Amino acid sequence: MDKQTLIITAGAILLVMNCLSFSLMAYDKRCAAKGKWRVPEKTLFLVTGLFGGLGGVLGMQILRHKTKHWYFKVFFPVMLILQIVLLVIAFRALG
Repeated sequence: MDKQTLIITAGAILLVMNCLSFSLMAYDKRCAAKGKWRVPEKTLFLVTGLFGGLGGVLGMQILRHKTKHWYFKVFFPVMLILQIVLLVIAFRALG
């Protein structure tokens, strides 16, 4: 696979995972407001951890959701930073 294809594939994965992460946060917020079944926290962490860090952090900030839970306030930004570092390392390795 050439460099351009890798970049496009990585970009597509990042877009999908971040949109999914943000959407799950929005859905969970709506469910919480209506007293309905909620998205499990481990699901939110899993999607955010699988390169959905920006979507998770934006979901917290824009939707003001899960901001009272210390583990979300700490680990979502940490996962985002780790994802950025991993992406920078990967793209530098590509040359």
